[in-house]
Amino acid sequence: MKKLSVSLVAMLVLFSLLASLVMADEHGDMAKVRVLHASPDAPAVDVYVNGDLTLEEVPFKTDSGYLEVPAGTHDVEVFAAGTEYAAGEGVLQADLEVEAGKAYTVAAANLLESIEFVVAEDSMEVTEGQAKIRVGHLSPDAPAVDVGIIGGDALFSGAEFPGITDYSEVAPDTYDLEIRLPDGTQVLPLEGTELAADTVYSVFAVNTVDSLEVIALVDYEAAASPDEMPTTGLGTPEQSQSMWLLIGGALFLVAASGLVWRKRFQ
Repeated sequence: MKKLSVSLVAMLVLFSLLASLVMADEHGDMAKVRVLHASPDAPAVDVYVNGDLTLEEVPFKTDSGYLEVPAGTHDVEVFAAGTEYAAGEGVLQADLEVEAGKAYTVAAANLLESIEFVVAEDSMEVTEGQAKIRVGHLSPDAPAVDVGIIGGDALFSGAEFPGITDYSEVAPDTYDLEIRLPDGTQVLPLEGTELAADTVYSVFAVNTVDSLEVIALVDYEAAASPDEMPTTGLGTPEQSQSMWLLIGGALFLVAASGLVWRKRFQ
């Protein structure tokens, strides 16, 4: 009886440890990465991570949504869509280091001949009842600009290419914003910009100065459940599957031990 109790306890401890490993693998050791194609004269691209095709035929002005990736350093390479992969031969390559529990935007910016990565850490929190916003200047031939209320104060001053500003918290509302030169000359009106409570936004100015436009992305929304966040991409499902098989085996052994106990003592 004593040996059997010890055996059952050991099985339960094993199950607990395996479950903890799965939770750590799926959540504790993961980061979120979002890729944005912001190079106006570049074709659609394929993105490889550690030699694996991760994003295919991504056109200009398109973002991937957040992909879950293991924390650590990853080799990221960009090729023209359909190009055969050859390590180190991409039009753009970088070693991207990401930390567990954090989120990042990786933008392929500038004209094709000078294409580069612009990387920024994204915010996943906001003061309750507030909105939070930042601006990314990704228009390669545009001068430094301000972003603010039309005819009013600037929220962001002197944003330069290629850069992404810090966040600013504002009251949730619908704003008539504009991108303008420091002397007040309007470059692009952004009337009716709605900023919801408990939400974090990134607004990226893209394309050339004569065709300037913006891409507005939601970095974080408090009302969204984890299941609503994109999770496809760079994970390792084979590892997760193996871990669940181990857990299943542990459960089977626990159940089997219970059956043996009943047979012996009926």
